[in-house]
Amino acid sequence: MASTTYQEDGYVVLDGLLTAEECDQLRCRMADIVDGMDVPEHCRITFSTDNDQLKDQGNADYFLTSGDKIRFFFEKGVFDDKGEFTVPRERSLNKVGHALHAHEPLYKKMTHSPQVQGIAKKLGLQSPVILQSMYIFKQPGIGGEVTPHQDATFLHTTPLGRVMGLWVALEDATEDNGCLWFIPGTHNSGISRRMVRTQEGYPLTNFVGQEQAYDDDKFVPAPVKKGGVVLIHGQVVHRSAPNTSDNSRHVYTFHLMETEETRWSPENWLQPTEELPFPALYTT
Repeated sequence: MASTTYQEDGYVVLDGLLTAEECDQLRCRMADIVDGMDVPEHCRITFSTDNDQLKDQGNADYFLTSGDKIRFFFEKGVFDDKGEFTVPRERSLNKVGHALHAHEPLYKKMTHSPQVQGIAKKLGLQSPVILQSMYIFKQPGIGGEVTPHQDATFLHTTPLGRVMGLWVALEDATEDNGCLWFIPGTHNSGISRRMVRTQEGYPLTNFVGQEQAYDDDKFVPAPVKKGGVVLIHGQVVHRSAPNTSDNSRHVYTFHLMETEETRWSPENWLQPTEELPFPALYTT
């Protein structure tokens, strides 16, 4: 049934991937990581006309080289004009990414768990690899909107349809605190926009094509209980609203790619490195 829903709608919500205790363990570990983080220098640059380009270049470099590392990405407006926090540091982050699955044992264990491998096998994935992983905070009151998009815009393959996201709720994700919304069936309509690496100079990435306009009335909410997971087809259109509630919406999310007869685009922002080739999901 879950496989049929995923194939028809482009997403499906599954309860009980993790226990409440496992969710709390992942959250506690992330709290320790955040407590010990070194804030990147480009984030502390004083905001002024002269420094805008330097800050933008720092952000771009930091992002583009994050695929094999654990790096910190902040919400807007959490630093003052002197580069100091305007909110507690644990409330400042948008996400941590993009290689938790490789460098953090607890997250690595969860990503390769028998439950995750079982889902992939039920969906017929023969040789999946893990592309990236993120911890997303969706902070109370300031957790920003994620506009309508398709993951294949950023993680492009030939043929399309070889990428799947797993979005694991470490807390209840509700309409109030910014759960995902989908347009069912849009995974069958291709993509209209891609983010690609530029050949030289800044910006380091650029968009080719344009995002389509989507009818708000077609979006369907996908609330999920703590410990549940949303499977997300790489082409299905989805978004999330700002978190205007008093509750956070922590999730751990990662993307898989089926490698059988698949070409990963060399133009994608994310590329495997010598230090971290895309690791196989199935382990012996």
